[in-house]
Amino acid sequence: MSVAVGVQIGGVAKTMAAKVFRVGRSSTGLGLFAVRPIAKKQYIATYSGRWITNAEAARRENRGSKYMFEVNSRWTIDGSSRRNLGRYVNHSCRPNSEAVLRKGKMIFVALRGIAPDEEITFDYGKEYFDLFIRPIGCRCAACTRKAALKRARRRKATARPGPARDAPGEANRHRTRCRRGPSFPGWRRRGGRPAAG
Repeated sequence: MSVAVGVQIGGVAKTMAAKVFRVGRSSTGLGLFAVRPIAKKQYIATYSGRWITNAEAARRENRGSKYMFEVNSRWTIDGSSRRNLGRYVNHSCRPNSEAVLRKGKMIFVALRGIAPDEEITFDYGKEYFDLFIRPIGCRCAACTRKAALKRARRRKATARPGPARDAPGEANRHRTRCRRGPSFPGWRRRGGRPAAG
């Protein structure tokens, strides 16, 4: 379902696939968002960068480097370059994409159909989650929704009953009684004269 776009560069026509995503603001920083429907198993983006050894990746992480994608027990992709659009795929506990090693490249493909303006997410894995996300709390859409439901249930369980209310007819009758008759201060007859009192 990828759309090919024809481009002419220096008199030579080239064909390139149109992007199915945009980079935008998300609850956790910048993220990738679908710009049109993405079908299940459709290619989304490539996680690109230099392939380095895991030992070198550990050294870089100790110096504060981010965006390291561990491919296997030997290799890691350093995706810190801003050209790497795959680095904007954020974590979710209920992801809509997965990373797949295909033809020597780490790519993201859709796990299910993704609607336009839906954020493209990926499960970073237990080790990353325990080290970096759990200490500050997960802010993915699934966890945010779950936390909101828990807060609502807790509020409902601890809510104190309010004061007893009058039946709807009684409250209205009381209100109208107070505004009628000469006993109400400032009451005027139809002729505009003040009430005798």
